[in-house]
Amino acid sequence: MRLTKQTNYAVRMLMYCAANKDRLSRIPEIARAYGVSELFLFKILQPLNKAGLVETVRGRNGGVRLGRPADKITLFDVVKVTEDSFAMAECFEDDGEIDCPLVDSCGLNAALRRALGAFFEVLSEYTIEDLVKARPHINFLLGLSDAPAKTVSAPAA
Repeated sequence: MRLTKQTNYAVRMLMYCAANKDRLSRIPEIARAYGVSELFLFKILQPLNKAGLVETVRGRNGGVRLGRPADKITLFDVVKVTEDSFAMAECFEDDGEIDCPLVDSCGLNAALRRALGAFFEVLSEYTIEDLVKARPHINFLLGLSDAPAKTVSAPAA
């Protein structure tokens, strides 16, 4: 399975907003941080906003912020909003035009459905906060601060 660029950058946008939690994030800043077009991010913003994953503030000093706390937004939440289809094989599609005589009793179909369920289960275990906390220097890497965060080392024995 391969996720789309839309999903990839939706996660990145949410990570940016989580790392920049004390102020509104602006699309031009996010685009610059990731080297992607503003237009592309604006297209991604619409489904994220509709799903309540982000909030937009209009106006001169407007921007984007998380719609709920970063520890309450799972990767599964993002994927189900940004991906159009999870049809891994012809028999997953809902258009009713399947030429396989085994469609109702196929072991492949059952195996793929189980694999997809496991994929969704793992995505549900990770939050945007988990991704941000895994990178202690994320604010520096995204250009949100001038210096990397200091890491606390254990005292010498």
